[in-house]
Amino acid sequence: MIILDTNLNNKDYKLVKIYDYVCEKFEECLQFECERFSNNHKPSLTDQELITIYLFVMHHHGLFKIKQIHQFAREYLMSWFPDLGSYQAFNNRLNRISGVINTLVESILSDFRPENCHRNYSVLDSMPIITCSGKRSGKVAKEITDKGYCSTKGMYYYGLKLHALGFCRTNKLPYPEQIIFTPASVNDLSLFKQAWSEIENRTFFGDKIYNDRDFFKMMNQKFNSEMLTPVKMVKGMADVLKKFDRAANDLYSRAVSKVRQPIEALFSWIIEKADIQKASRVRSTKGLTLHIYGRLATAFLTLIF
Repeated sequence: MIILDTNLNNKDYKLVKIYDYVCEKFEECLQFECERFSNNHKPSLTDQELITIYLFVMHHHGLFKIKQIHQFAREYLMSWFPDLGSYQAFNNRLNRISGVINTLVESILSDFRPENCHRNYSVLDSMPIITCSGKRSGKVAKEITDKGYCSTKGMYYYGLKLHALGFCRTNKLPYPEQIIFTPASVNDLSLFKQAWSEIENRTFFGDKIYNDRDFFKMMNQKFNSEMLTPVKMVKGMADVLKKFDRAANDLYSRAVSKVRQPIEALFSWIIEKADIQKASRVRSTKGLTLHIYGRLATAFLTLIF
């Protein structure tokens, strides 16, 4: 009988824990995302083992390039996965099952949602996933990427935009309710109107880009939900009027910004854990899909432990 040390820093414990969860999800739903109808429908290295290697090496050892992951597995994990195979086969198979990782991320976020989420209060924002700078011409995954502008970084770029809607939590990072990827040019307000504006009985906290009084008045009347944002000055307003309401507007804006600031901390945490923002080495649409969902899964694997 094998007894594992359940210390969270123990490598073997983490490896087995990830493998056990991946196998459980395969039995439940993931197997239908990568079903094979060829003679090679039962490869010696299973899809469960493949995903376990990929996520474990990124999460526990901070190696994010697929070549580095394969090399590490060949040097240190062969006793666990003797049928590892070549790097080319490893890379090709990961790209083929990139859609599985998407469903796995959804399962992780659903299975481990904490009890301290405030279901009636949400924060939302977006961050860029950069395939190349705006000074060059984007040539990767053109069907799902385009050129956009990041006001936070003050730069044009090619790539995607990660939009996150998160439940507020007291003195904690927001917990993602939903994450959506769009081409970089998609406006945050437009995405909100399409995806989240019909959520009922919810108070949203956003930045100044979520500013459309008529739309949010209608949303409040129809769905009993409201959007709170820092005050945005109207162009051409007289200085006298600006000064008249400045104290109240500044207090209100600071209060809203304080509530929504943790989602920026959430993005920083994801970047620190999974280096998701830099996608300049990606060379295909499947590779980009694997990158974004694989990095998200890597960050949120912490919830499993």
